[in-house]
Amino acid sequence: MDTAGLMEFLKGMLKPVAALAVVLMAVVLSRMQKLGLEWEMMYSILRAFLQLSAIGFVLQFIFNQQNSGWIILAYLFMVTIAGYTAGQRAKHVPRGKYVAGASILAGTSVTMAVLVLLNVFPFTPRYIIPVAGMMVGNAMTVTGVTMKRLRDDVKVQISLVETALALGATPRQATLQQVKRSLVIALSPVLDNAKTVGLISLPGAMTGLIMGGASPVEAIQLQIVVMNMLIGASTVSSIMSTYLCWPNFFTKAYQLETKVFSAD
Repeated sequence: MDTAGLMEFLKGMLKPVAALAVVLMAVVLSRMQKLGLEWEMMYSILRAFLQLSAIGFVLQFIFNQQNSGWIILAYLFMVTIAGYTAGQRAKHVPRGKYVAGASILAGTSVTMAVLVLLNVFPFTPRYIIPVAGMMVGNAMTVTGVTMKRLRDDVKVQISLVETALALGATPRQATLQQVKRSLVIALSPVLDNAKTVGLISLPGAMTGLIMGGASPVEAIQLQIVVMNMLIGASTVSSIMSTYLCWPNFFTKAYQLETKVFSAD
């Protein structure tokens, strides 16, 4: 970046720095209530500042390139981080990080491929990377909740699952209700958000377009596409995670892996 670009960046950061006033308010309130969150708040906002600043320069570099390889590389990086984070949530699921990463990759890549083939978005960094980021982030949350809930439900109802297995049920049949319950719980926030979008809050993509000067009608059209793709990617990712979890929950003899459910 040249000197002029750096000066423009520093000038543009005046408003974000001014917005730190509300963070300071939160820190003061935490101090007054003796919550002990002051340092965590300051660390979080500092980390967010550094991460967003760095990714801004990275995206600017990628946008200036005419190589689709950068798009794929950025996408795989996001999926890797998301898989690790979702796997941490479901830490008692064996190879949870790999299961989460593969599930997120499947859900988001299929959804993205459909959107590109239907010419909803062109395959360019300016469109694909932000869209992929929204899908991966949403799929990460849903996948992590699905995996954790499935394992916890099987553990709570382990006697019912073992009884079903003893009566000749397959692992899928024995855990069908637990799978359904985990999927419903994980996907419900996504569906609730779609039901109330525009009534309770204006989503980020729509708000950003309006603040950037786009007409509300254009912003709404994009937001509808975003909601559709989030539901599609989240559903595929969460269902895929249940299929990938099964081999880790059962032995080859169709018995529960006791060590998976013994940990708290």
